[in-house]
Amino acid sequence: MIRDELKQTPLNDQQVMMLRLLKKPLPQEDFLQMQRLAVKLLAKQLDRTIEDWELQNGMVEEDYEKLSRGHFRVSSIDKPL
Repeated sequence: MIRDELKQTPLNDQQVMMLRLLKKPLPQEDFLQMQRLAVKLLAKQLDRTIEDWELQNGMVEEDYEKLSRGHFRVSSIDKPL
């Protein structure tokens, strides 16, 4: 399954380098630690992206408070058929 995915998806230089670094299988605990670090890095990148979006759109905490008190459901009466 993973081999099929690799055949269909061209890898960039960074991805190829990571694969070369990980050519030899790691102990499970080391692999899990690397996986956690990768997720942590991606979460930081997502936080930065959200912060940039908030700055660009003038979002402040009060906006989130308002959104949390509202709802987005549409009643069946208001729904077009």
